[in-house]
Amino acid sequence: MSVKTVLDVEGMSCPHCVAAVTDALSALPGVEKVKVSLEKGEAKVKHGVEVSVETLKNAVAEAGFSAR
Repeated sequence: MSVKTVLDVEGMSCPHCVAAVTDALSALPGVEKVKVSLEKGEAKVKHGVEVSVETLKNAVAEAGFSAR
């Protein structure tokens, strides 16, 4: 079973930022699909139920950005 989570990501200002957030989220076990929008300042993540929102936020933080 998959879950969709939308995170507001703050601090992205360029395509490299989008790539960093995408890579950080995609590297997590259980994450199936990631779509990051610079214009909307958000990341849409499709993932298994075993992946918590806190885990997603931590991955974004480790990439140098903040997520809510």
